[in-house]
Amino acid sequence: MSEVLVRLSGVGKRYPLVHRNADRMRAMLRALSGQRGIADVAVLQGVDLVVRRGESVGIIGENGAGKSTLLKVLTGVLNASDGSVEVNGSVGALLELGAGFHPEYTGRQNISTAAALMGMTSSDIRAKTEEIIEYADIGRYIDEPIKHYSTGMVVRLGFAVVAARRPDLLITDEVLAVGDESFQKKCIRWIEDFLSQGGTLLLVSHSMYHVQKLCRHALWLQAGRVQAYGDVYDVTQDYLAYHERKTATQTEPDPKLNSAEGYRINSVLLNGRDGLTPLILGESRTLSIAIEMFSPDDRAPHLAVGLLRADGTAVYGTTSEIDAATPSRSAAHRFTYQLRFDALTLLPGQYSLKLHALDPEGLRLFDTEVRELIVRGTSREFGIVRLSHQWG
Repeated sequence: MSEVLVRLSGVGKRYPLVHRNADRMRAMLRALSGQRGIADVAVLQGVDLVVRRGESVGIIGENGAGKSTLLKVLTGVLNASDGSVEVNGSVGALLELGAGFHPEYTGRQNISTAAALMGMTSSDIRAKTEEIIEYADIGRYIDEPIKHYSTGMVVRLGFAVVAARRPDLLITDEVLAVGDESFQKKCIRWIEDFLSQGGTLLLVSHSMYHVQKLCRHALWLQAGRVQAYGDVYDVTQDYLAYHERKTATQTEPDPKLNSAEGYRINSVLLNGRDGLTPLILGESRTLSIAIEMFSPDDRAPHLAVGLLRADGTAVYGTTSEIDAATPSRSAAHRFTYQLRFDALTLLPGQYSLKLHALDPEGLRLFDTEVRELIVRGTSREFGIVRLSHQWG
């Protein structure tokens, strides 16, 4: 089993609640005197994480979820309020823009300082300074004070120092979100090479594309707690589906209008499974649906089927009336429809399957049942469905 570079056990971080300068002073005095009872807010709570040499982990979550705080705890910029933190091996960190750089010093002068802070010896710094300057590619600005740099130039210089150091563990916070496209591509190529040679990566990013491209695992933080951890595609797809649901703008009225007296859905089986837990579809993408319906007048009702993305975007819909499908009679007043989708071309994500009971004329809706589908996969294509295509 490979060496453990990072081990977090029950890590938490709290900050005192302060609104005025006097509150800050009072909180500091209480902390220095060892007094308890200071009102605080938890930014991280009970975070457990183990990262072994050669692994790559993307850390995702909304703004304020605790991602940057977690990286600061890992790098020693902040001390954890609870739990234990263990970090082994050399660490190269790119956190807040400009962190570790003195604004009054030139870029060339800051290279020496930043490299020394990362553990490079004086001889290594002298040997690699020109290599760092060439990689940063900021031209004449290398001899101007950092305070004159754009944010993109600061990132270029910081990443160039890290690239020259080649640490055991690389920790980055949104570094790929800054700078021009050519430099982003250069960074990605370097990180891919770094990983191929056994390097270890912790990457904070709001870009699921970069997380899926560079990482094999993902940690989803929600309000300071671990919401999910595991395979990068599974976690990022669940995270994207969460945002699709969150941003859905359409609200629907209760569809169960007269289901007690009218036509209704008694049971739903998806791939032979009952229950309301989401159905996970793997690579085969085969979906079979069995629906038993109740008819108060013993006439065969119609069934409508709709598939939507989690944010409400319609994917596909049909009805038994459109397809001229007829149900089988399972008992008095009970009818069963069987429907099968072979090789669904849905892209990974979360979807809702809506089933509607209609009257025998197919005009009036009486009842609705909703089931959730989660489509897994390693595709990084965009959209909802995969269209067959060929290159060449």
